Amino acid sequence: MARPSLYQQVASELRRAIYSGDYGPGAQLPTEEELRSRHGVSRNTVRLAVAELVNEGLVTRAPRRGTIVRERRALLMHPQRELEPQPTGVPREAFAYAVSQEGRQPSQLIEVLTVKPAEDIASRLELDDGKLAVVRRRLRFVDGQPYNTNDSYFPHDLVAESEIARPGDIGRGANRVLEELGHAQIRVVDDIWARMPNQAEVERLQLELGTPVVVYVRVGYDREDTPVRVAVSVLPADKHLIRYELGSR
Repeated sequence: MARPSLYQQVASELRRAIYSGDYGPGAQLPTEEELRSRHGVSRNTVRLAVAELVNEGLVTRAPRRGTIVRERRALLMHPQRELEPQPTGVPREAFAYAVSQEGRQPSQLIEVLTVKPAEDIASRLELDDGKLAVVRRRLRFVDGQPYNTNDSYFPHDLVAESEIARPGDIGRGANRVLEELGHAQIRVVDDIWARMPNQAEVERLQLELGTPVVVYVRVGYDREDTPVRVAVSVLPADKHLIRYELGSR
């Protein structure tokens, strides 16, 4: 096995210090000069080591503050709970409820459009050619930081006269509105995969260089086994933990 280069050795030591908690979230790494002196390497070697940690999403460079360890507090998501009654008995949008349960503050920007959906979405919704969909596009925040995007598509003919097709938040959530329309989701199919973000996602989610995203697509079906909702979420991998619990209790 080839011996790691000098910059990789420096990066490895810094990485261990971050994961062990020696440098916690918000902590400032030693300066270039301090690292150069401590490891007996050149300034360029130090810069390459730090760049590797930036690419991994472990640290970020802040003007006038140096190199800062990033906050890595992941949002815990329980996809299987989305359609369950909430313990409080008060209907509330699933994302907002999950964030609030962690003592954090949820918010979101919402855009509602009537569109001719892309082929993949139309296929999942089993829409005939030319049929329209209503999409609720959301940029969701936790404690003021952009955390993920969620685009939910619904058959236009089904939701055109409901709150789903109107701008603004739906406090109790679109799933509850579907129930009131007589199309409660009783079965869902999830597809999950990882990829690198496109430029629009990098800008919208303010992603650090090298941060991958998880694409999470959920299709909800009603009692007639008709698809009534396709939700496409883009989740920065360093900000989310998806946990499934299978089996009976």
